[in-house]
Amino acid sequence: MTVLYTRTDDRLGEFALRTLDPDGDAALLHAWVTHPKAAFWLMQDADPARVAEEYRRIGAHPHHDAYLGLWRGRPAFLAERYDPARVELVGLYDARPGDVGMHFLCAPTDAPVHGFTRAVLTTVLEWLFADPATRRVVVEPDVRNTAVHALNDAVGFVVVGTVAKPEKDALLSVCTRARFAAATDLRAATDHEGAPA
Repeated sequence: MTVLYTRTDDRLGEFALRTLDPDGDAALLHAWVTHPKAAFWLMQDADPARVAEEYRRIGAHPHHDAYLGLWRGRPAFLAERYDPARVELVGLYDARPGDVGMHFLCAPTDAPVHGFTRAVLTTVLEWLFADPATRRVVVEPDVRNTAVHALNDAVGFVVVGTVAKPEKDALLSVCTRARFAAATDLRAATDHEGAPA
């Protein structure tokens, strides 16, 4: 599969994004999206065939794409990019030119690595902002997903408000290129001074 983007984290090494193979990656994705820690992904009861079907549907959609994330060359996370004016948030927020929607999911693990999820989110955002057409990244996590709200805040997202979607109440948040750069530059500066990552 084609690697589309790579980023080297000073502490954790290389992260990359590659195209996703809905059928070839289905068993791996099934294990991730049905894991109890992925409850907010809303696929707890899916079988491998349904997971493959969902990612074939995403792959065929003109405004939605999915990618497999690698850490040190091994599958470690999932990322989705979409047009929020046409997918997920149609008619639910004030869409602007240059808005890009994003979902991400880290693979479940019995040996968590400190700072890994933030490094994944940083990688995904750097990839999205590498496209000069991207002006804001828009997310709509479940209002109950407090862990991801804290991560979003740490990389520069600002809460816009709550939106009622058919499957959940979501905390609509946006991150501009400038806010992301400021948040990650500040973190890089404190990391180099010896503060915990």
